[in-house]
Amino acid sequence: MKITDLTTFVVGNPPPHKGGRYFIFVKLTTDTGITGIGEVYNATFSPHVIKHMIDDIFTSHIEGTDPFRIETLWRNVYARGYSSRPDITLVGVLSGLEMALWDINGKALDKPVYELLGGKVHEKLRSYTYLYPADDGDANSADPVYSDPQVAAERAVHYVSQGFTAVKFDPAGAYTTYDPHQPELESIQRSQKFVETIRAAVGNKADLLFGTHGQFTPAGAIRMAKALEASDPLWFEEPVPPEMPEQMARVAQQTSIPVATGERLTTKYEFARVLQCGAAAILQPALGRVGGLLEGKKIASMAETHYAQLAPHLYCGPVEAAANIQLAACTPNFLILESIETWTGFHRDLLQGPINWQDGYVIPPTTPGLGIELNEEVARSHPYNDQQLHIEPATTPIT
Repeated sequence: MKITDLTTFVVGNPPPHKGGRYFIFVKLTTDTGITGIGEVYNATFSPHVIKHMIDDIFTSHIEGTDPFRIETLWRNVYARGYSSRPDITLVGVLSGLEMALWDINGKALDKPVYELLGGKVHEKLRSYTYLYPADDGDANSADPVYSDPQVAAERAVHYVSQGFTAVKFDPAGAYTTYDPHQPELESIQRSQKFVETIRAAVGNKADLLFGTHGQFTPAGAIRMAKALEASDPLWFEEPVPPEMPEQMARVAQQTSIPVATGERLTTKYEFARVLQCGAAAILQPALGRVGGLLEGKKIASMAETHYAQLAPHLYCGPVEAAANIQLAACTPNFLILESIETWTGFHRDLLQGPINWQDGYVIPPTTPGLGIELNEEVARSHPYNDQQLHIEPATTPIT
């Protein structure tokens, strides 16, 4: 069996843009007619530029090859051009293609991918959702759910009533290209009010996941953490920028809140530094960026030796979500899975069958490969024609 063809879909995600402005899907086809789907999570260049990068990697390294030789593919792409170091753009492209190869291999063997990565250890996967506006407004706008603790608490109660046992929110203020900065007192007080109000509303029925975007200095993150500890959040996400895990470790050492990080990291090498420094107790690889499924499995195994847990990150589309589900199902130290609400709306429309979400849990599929098929008609009918990146920080400093 050999890989013969590639199709790339750059799909515009219509308002309210839950999961980002666009999704990049790849489809690989073999000479036996088996197809595999993957998703590239890449925000450093326009998705139209990324499409050309995908074509280049396919022509140079994948076309005509055996889809089972994933380690060989990984090393050859990772080291191309004498790079051999974590490169968030190159490895993002590699991630989506690697994901598609696993989908093909699972289908060829008539097994879910998790059965090829050690076998299922979780019959169901605990999930959480971000707090989104009630009226399905633009997820990137100044909706009161992001600024008003009472509105956020009402949304949290809504999600708990659906069955969620954890919710995530990020009221700590803007993040910019000039970060890290010291949080303003107003941001600290607003954040404290958020966790106190949501905790009072949901009681012990749900964990609180406090998100930030690496915008604080270590000293500032410690100040923020001290204001939140009384409400006992399950995690403090990416409290400082990702480049220096030694500095994140300073935060982890001075708060009782577990630190979580990983959405901006790529490959086992960057996650190894996090673990060696004691910077985080919870790792959040994004499989469309980190290096793919096998790299995710290696990271999970490294984490296991440090008694750290895995919580796959998702600010992306339903194909990366499907890969997250496969990895989580076979990972002993899995903690919780990020969901986009209950997998309805455009995420559901992009698939030929739904992700099985029941009462706060995702049920791993038993169908071969990733367990999903892309609805190509929907993908083609929603092209992304804009130039904005998937996610963009502010470009003026906070004063």
